[in-house]
Amino acid sequence: MAITISRNPRVLALLILNIVALTGLLYIPTPTPPRPLDLLNPNPLPVSASGPPRSLFLEQLTWMEVRDEIKRGYNRVIVATGGIEQNGPFVALNKHDLITRRLSVEIASRLQMTLIAPLVSFVPQGSIQPPSGHMLYPGTISVSEDTFVRLLTDVGMSLATHGFKEIVILGDSGDSQRGMRRAANKLTKMLSSSGCRVVFAESFYDYQSVRALIASRNIPQQPERFHEDLAFSAQLIAIEPAAIRYDERIMAGFTTLGGAPLTDLQMLQTLGETIIATRAEETTKAIQSKLAGRKPGP
Repeated sequence: MAITISRNPRVLALLILNIVALTGLLYIPTPTPPRPLDLLNPNPLPVSASGPPRSLFLEQLTWMEVRDEIKRGYNRVIVATGGIEQNGPFVALNKHDLITRRLSVEIASRLQMTLIAPLVSFVPQGSIQPPSGHMLYPGTISVSEDTFVRLLTDVGMSLATHGFKEIVILGDSGDSQRGMRRAANKLTKMLSSSGCRVVFAESFYDYQSVRALIASRNIPQQPERFHEDLAFSAQLIAIEPAAIRYDERIMAGFTTLGGAPLTDLQMLQTLGETIIATRAEETTKAIQSKLAGRKPGP
């Protein structure tokens, strides 16, 4: 069957454009949708213009509260990572989440004018199939490092889109440190012309100093055959003793951890609070130093 092609110039032009578009030779950008008009609306509820935010946690605020806090100077945000992993027979899977959430509040309060993004609980914990590392134990949730980096990158880009000018990435799990650095480096390149600064607070995970602090109190620290360490558990005792099953393990006769006595709850809570305060102070100083530096980068 013969195909008749019109000689009308306008018809020919439309035909050529359709063919080019269909073959992918012509990029036709998607038009940017108009911004909703209600973005300009004031908060209908009474809010103090000089007091602290209703919450430091982003997810506990409304979008209007976030918008208005950014406008009045709360344009720094902490992106913290924890982890869901096995920690031996006594410690809850969310050990790192509990510690990181508490430390994030302490650090944000010291930095001032800082909000906290929703905690990232899913971090690399070993291969999934076949399972390795912590993934050998039920309850652990792992993601690949590439997935982790992409997640942090999307979170960072989302926050920068909304007007945050300083993004601080930190985390309490050893296996996630490299991924956080990769994400910070990637975000730094992607946001280089935006005026948004990204820093990775690697000093947050300085457990060598934590163990030195414990040793200075003449408290013994011997490695356990299972995944529990007084450097972490002392913080949990200060935050939430039930997270290390404190009452149950004492009643069952498990009264030591790595040679350290667990029976003096008040002493352990004081130690935990000291560790938390020291980590918060040192990390805050490191973040301030990085943000004050002239060289860009994490």
